[in-house]
Amino acid sequence: MTAPLRSGPTTVKVALAARDYDVVIGPGLLASLGARIATLRPGAKVAIVTEHTVARFHLPAAKAALIEADVQVSEVVIEAAGETVKNFEHLEWVCEKLIQLQIERGDLVVALGGGVVGDLAGFAAAIIRRGIDYVQIPTTLLAQVDSSVGGKTAINSTQGKNLIGAFHQPILVVADTALLDTLPPREFRAGYAEVAKYGLLGDAAFFSWLEANWREVFAGGPAREYAIAVSCRAKAAIVARDERETGERALLNLGHTFGHALEAACGFSDRLLHGESVAAGMAFAFGFSARQGLISAAEADRAVRHLAAVGLPTKAKDIPGSLPSVDRLMDLIAQDKKVKRGTLTFILVRGIGAAFVENGVDREQVRAFLNEKLAER
Repeated sequence: MTAPLRSGPTTVKVALAARDYDVVIGPGLLASLGARIATLRPGAKVAIVTEHTVARFHLPAAKAALIEADVQVSEVVIEAAGETVKNFEHLEWVCEKLIQLQIERGDLVVALGGGVVGDLAGFAAAIIRRGIDYVQIPTTLLAQVDSSVGGKTAINSTQGKNLIGAFHQPILVVADTALLDTLPPREFRAGYAEVAKYGLLGDAAFFSWLEANWREVFAGGPAREYAIAVSCRAKAAIVARDERETGERALLNLGHTFGHALEAACGFSDRLLHGESVAAGMAFAFGFSARQGLISAAEADRAVRHLAAVGLPTKAKDIPGSLPSVDRLMDLIAQDKKVKRGTLTFILVRGIGAAFVENGVDREQVRAFLNEKLAER
């Protein structure tokens, strides 16, 4: 057996004192949604925010679980999908719909979907009536291991990704692993980049396990649930120690400085999914770390080889279509949320499982590195 067998769901607690909440992981958990919410918030109304594709697969079951528990439920279905939904237009539309439904401060928003829906619905919950509680029901691998946990909510700016948002923790995350069975293979693969990230940034043993067992993770069953649980525990521990990303939590952005710039350069489109941009960004981060003499070329190559083996982009030439100039990529990197007083901050590595925050990274060294990477196309 490649992963420990368990009976029943796994629960990971995000320890934030009076705002503790559980991340519950396992197959078939959507059916328990109504009972969980009725216990957490007796008498609360629920508005499910989702998008049309997810609604087709999972909205009826979510509503049925709530109705069975005598929870009053309504729905807000976004007739679009993808990163371009994370903008002011859709945020306003969702907010107005929730207000029309008379969702009060004692009620709940349920975000049913991937990272886009979770970010958008969570941000709407953060600002409507100066803040109402919400529950995350992540339906993608990326959302189950990353964006649904930790309370980061946001929309995108024309200047970059997730630049307009708020920290607003959910009161519950229900990660029903059976929902991943409806994911297209490309979406699942993109989410796997965030799983690999936890091994690469702080858990060398987990990364070695993934190298040996990634096919079983893709196939489903205990290996998949184990990988999701390990990832959620890693993120929950970091969030508990640094909720507002003033220090250690920045490690979770391994690959994101390069990755977000590449994602923005592709117009937040299907050319490069978020998880794919993270994979390419991590490959760049390991390559840049090797260039700086922080890690051996062999160990950097090992990390990149694994990402490539599962079918993720690791080179500029793996990204379809044209890319902008290095000057434009540098402008996008300058909008990264980790920039301090105009100086660049990157998450670099001294080894697999040994990421660290590097402040004051020299712009010209980054520029030279990007010139080399783009020359490979």
